[in-house]
Amino acid sequence: MAMKKFKAESQKLLDLMINSIYTNKEIFLRELISNASDALDKLHFKGLTDDSVGLGTSDFAITLTPDKESRTLKISDNGIGMTKEELENNLGTIAKSGSLDFKKENTAEDIDIIGQFGVGFYSAFMVASRVTVVSRAFGSEEAWKWESAGAEGYTIEAAEKDSVGTDITLYIKENTETENYDRFTDEYGIQTLVKKYSDYIRYPIKMMMTHTHPVPKPEDAGDDGKQEYEEHRELETLNSMVPIWKRKKGDTADEEYNEFYKNNFYDYTDPLKVITAGGEGAVNYNAVLFIPSHAPYDFYTKEYKKGLALYSSGVMIMEKCEELLPDYYNFVRGVVDSSDLSLNISRELLQQNHELKLIRKNIEKKIKNELAAMRDNDRGKYEEFWKAFGRVIKFGVYSEYGANKDTLADLLIFFSAKEQKMITLDEYIAVMPESQKYIYFASSDSTDRAAKLPNTVAVLEHGYDVLLCTEDIDEFCLQVINKYKDKEFKNVGGGNLELETEEEKAAAKSSAEENKGLLDAIRDALGGKVKAVKTSAVLKEHPVALSSDGPVSIEMEKVLKNMPGNDGITSEKVLEINENHPVFQAMKDTAAAGDSEKLSLYAKILYDQARLIEGLPIEDPVEYAKAVCSLIK
Repeated sequence: MAMKKFKAESQKLLDLMINSIYTNKEIFLRELISNASDALDKLHFKGLTDDSVGLGTSDFAITLTPDKESRTLKISDNGIGMTKEELENNLGTIAKSGSLDFKKENTAEDIDIIGQFGVGFYSAFMVASRVTVVSRAFGSEEAWKWESAGAEGYTIEAAEKDSVGTDITLYIKENTETENYDRFTDEYGIQTLVKKYSDYIRYPIKMMMTHTHPVPKPEDAGDDGKQEYEEHRELETLNSMVPIWKRKKGDTADEEYNEFYKNNFYDYTDPLKVITAGGEGAVNYNAVLFIPSHAPYDFYTKEYKKGLALYSSGVMIMEKCEELLPDYYNFVRGVVDSSDLSLNISRELLQQNHELKLIRKNIEKKIKNELAAMRDNDRGKYEEFWKAFGRVIKFGVYSEYGANKDTLADLLIFFSAKEQKMITLDEYIAVMPESQKYIYFASSDSTDRAAKLPNTVAVLEHGYDVLLCTEDIDEFCLQVINKYKDKEFKNVGGGNLELETEEEKAAAKSSAEENKGLLDAIRDALGGKVKAVKTSAVLKEHPVALSSDGPVSIEMEKVLKNMPGNDGITSEKVLEINENHPVFQAMKDTAAAGDSEKLSLYAKILYDQARLIEGLPIEDPVEYAKAVCSLIK
């Protein structure tokens, strides 16, 4: 039989196909199954108007036959088949697609053809040294055999085939040092690939599977009798066929969604929330999304990859498509299926296109709406979500210079010092007294410590609530938001809280002028550790407080110092002294007596106490202890 050469520079193209276009060898099975599905679609479509087809939907199938001894894998279908001319045109010319032609010819019909590029078949040569195709077209009594060992060319000759359809036989390559080709003749290896890539092909994918079961022991075998086992083989359907995301949510039990989630995303707990989505019109897609009940073990590591599993007409294209989710929803798991996506020639990668952007936009909106509904209607579940993933939402607000703050701000919840529970920003504003100008917040490493900060106590005593922030991202997040519904955020540790009445402000100004010499002496005694020292009328029970002046707060300083390269970043600190506290009077008396040494001792003790209150380390704990003890004498 004379060998025919591939057309249209196909030798070079085939070499490119095998070595460059496809990056993952196991993709070949997905491509061949997809082609078989298209052949079944064509015959099924023809059967809608031609009674001679004689086959219903339930009669169509794809059959896989691996053989370890002969190192072959056969993919068979009872679809439309190919004539000699079609074999010549479709397989003799690389990138010639019969599926694409069929789709173009039937544009008015709702036909979901998978293969369009005409290159998927040649992925077989990544794993096979030789490929044969035996096909008999519908309406023909003749069968033809196409055979090729790669880029050199192919042969076509008459063959025998009892029924309509196509048999593709791959002669699997021998193992190499870097590649185990044996897995492509192993039953369970093939089963795994089908479940991974072709689980939702609409036709059954069947294969004989071998199972081992124990042989019943004879009655007289005794307890020490060795257990015997035997093998049996049966034809099994490997794929699920009907994707769960194409069902109506009302027709699918919660248990089915939960099992799907746990089996496909390797979680041991049920998801916290199931979200179904879909679109028709500008872009057609179906999606089922899950919010996990807890963060995966690697969630906050570099190894964690966001993304949704992407399918095209039931065929898996990507395990994790990052483009479908923004970073602030990276915890969402799920599946998106669309037949409208533009894929590259290998169907391994997406082309950036309008449809993809539309799907992403719709999914983002759906997730936001579902989270908002959970926040409003099931606060307990929302707080559970927040414990696991609230930090991600806060980073989403802060990142990209606050570009997403308007989208995410209403999802934020913080612990209320007044209400003693988690509240939203809207809930905070709703109960603000008319006299309150700001949304007050306090930052520390725990709600208990934040609630006890002197300035927090002062704000609460004025009847205003304080949001207690305990994560390193909190202050950065609120700083980026700046204002929420025209209410500016104010850090209680940021100095001027604007709590004083006009009379109190006048009295504070008078006190500052009266005690200027004393305050300057305290500042000088601290040797540049604080920017200023001032009296405070808002402090009640506490003798002293430390506040910041400038863009870097005390809590920000803590966070930044834990980051590489930020050792020199510090906040500009202000020491506030309660002018009504006995300690201040004692310092005034000490200054009046001219005891500068004792005044310096007072100043250092108060400064260290203020640092301890803020959760900051003191420079010399030993000296601090000695100083305190010296005043007890």
